[in-house]
Amino acid sequence: MGGLIQLVGILCLALTLSSAREVKSANKQTEDTQDWYEHAVFYQIYPRSFMDSDGNGVGDIKGITSKLGHLKDLGVTGTWLSPIFTSPMKDFGYDIANFTEVDEIFGTLDDLKELFATAKSMGIKIILDFVPNHSSNLCKWFEWSENRENGYDDWYVWVDAKEIVDGVPVPPTNWVSVFYGPAWTWSEKRQQFYLHQFDYQQPDLNFRNPVVVEAMKDVMRYWLEMGADGFRVDAINHLFEKEPLQDEPENWWGVTDPNDYGFLDHIYTKDLDETYDMIYQWRELLDDWQKQHGGDTRIMMTEAWVDDELFTRYYGASGREGSHMPFNFVLITQLNEHSKPSDFKRVIDERLRIIPDGKFANWVLGNHDKNRVGTRYGAQMVEGMLALEMGLPGVAVTYYGEEIGMLDNKAITWEETQDPQACNPQDPSRYQELSRDPARTPMQWDNSAYAGFSSVTPWLPVNSNYGTLNLARQSGQDRSVYHFYKDLVAFRQVYDIIYGDYESKVLADDSIFAYRRTSEFNGETSGYVFVINFSGSEHTLDMTQSFDFLAQHNIYVDYASSGSSYEQGTKIDPAALVVGPYDALVLGSSGAKLIMSLTLIFAVVARFLFLQ
Repeated sequence: MGGLIQLVGILCLALTLSSAREVKSANKQTEDTQDWYEHAVFYQIYPRSFMDSDGNGVGDIKGITSKLGHLKDLGVTGTWLSPIFTSPMKDFGYDIANFTEVDEIFGTLDDLKELFATAKSMGIKIILDFVPNHSSNLCKWFEWSENRENGYDDWYVWVDAKEIVDGVPVPPTNWVSVFYGPAWTWSEKRQQFYLHQFDYQQPDLNFRNPVVVEAMKDVMRYWLEMGADGFRVDAINHLFEKEPLQDEPENWWGVTDPNDYGFLDHIYTKDLDETYDMIYQWRELLDDWQKQHGGDTRIMMTEAWVDDELFTRYYGASGREGSHMPFNFVLITQLNEHSKPSDFKRVIDERLRIIPDGKFANWVLGNHDKNRVGTRYGAQMVEGMLALEMGLPGVAVTYYGEEIGMLDNKAITWEETQDPQACNPQDPSRYQELSRDPARTPMQWDNSAYAGFSSVTPWLPVNSNYGTLNLARQSGQDRSVYHFYKDLVAFRQVYDIIYGDYESKVLADDSIFAYRRTSEFNGETSGYVFVINFSGSEHTLDMTQSFDFLAQHNIYVDYASSGSSYEQGTKIDPAALVVGPYDALVLGSSGAKLIMSLTLIFAVVARFLFLQ
């Protein structure tokens, strides 16, 4: 029996390697001209909530390292980590006291080096969060600046009071913080106001000072030297303020509280031209680093919630390269649970239309600042949204827990709330509207105490649904959100549909969104159709009227969402396709399905045997 198992293992490995060579050959043209990140699946980890290795209720770096196998099994190309740097944690790491130290709550620099090394051995890139707009008020830089010491006098945005009224300094402008209240705080020590576009404990750095610019570049160089594969740049469009300083106009949409960020139109504190120049300088630094040190491209992802015109500028302009991946938030900002397939078609088609030539789109379903996709669109639509994310042209970005359909924990009480965005207004009647905590709760690994995240009470309450909604349960089921997610990732990686054509249709009286993708495989062009039912009703469709190539082949359901009545591999009549409530289907030809299945099965068997 042992000899037979070895023979099977050898055959499986041979077939797997053969398949891998075929895929590489089929993709040679794109591999010669495109970079690794352009066909990647990225996975965001919120370190506090991913895995606690030392039993203090907070996730940490060793916890992340222990779970890299999960990312490898998912097919993830790279992961970006929310901040792990020294911080008083007033905004949970986005208030940095030392930009080149690891906070002890997450571990040590050696722990991070081990994470880099282990991830590299698994073929997983590690992207670090870069927070340039502000520091913590406990940062030495701010202390020295407030005391006018060591040449740090203008490292932050300091301004005299507009006037003194009854002994009280009046802020220089009416600017409002994102986290509620005035964006200016008075320093008795310095006798000036300092700017903070977020919490008062997050003073804004002064990027009009070239010394500050160089200091933040040194931060990037330091982490590149340590082994980082790139950076996700936080809140980049807040980096500069217009000079001379002046009041911003009120918004027209009726916010009446002057302390609310929505009260003003932020034309002088966001999206200034200087921001793009700074992005282009950072890109030059990353490109120069790669040229000098070799290896794969070190990338930059940028976070800016902007309109289409401003979005495209992040890619570059006037011959200068910009962000490799300006995050595309249209599936969060422009669409919601009330949106119809026609809305999705309009928004997606327009976003693809404006992507500059030679650049790639990316698709983000959720992150640590927004409600989870299953909460925004409904749990029944999670797999449909995953089919969009994984099937559309470009890069896919997954927020931890989306692969099992995690939902917001809406049961967090006012007393349990941690998020300064919710706490600063000191209004218990509004905290649920403002809090980002419900989307940051611990990863639900299994049904043991605290969802397998920690051995003690976590920093945020685990969602009470963890007993039935967890990774262990879904991985053990024949069909689940988890298995559908893995299938979609494997599908896009084997067939490189990232580079193929795209055509979308709205069907069944605006109930179904369908789109065609193509790929080159073994020298032949293959077509696939993704069918996503946004309604709770069943529909019967003649798909050949929308995608005529379906009439020319035997068509099968290559993949189906976990609640669908279709089994994978079911042959269908494309002229009479029955689409069940909230079905998400991938239709393709039998040949593609067979090769895909054999490739994946042999890879899994070979890996299992060689690990024994």
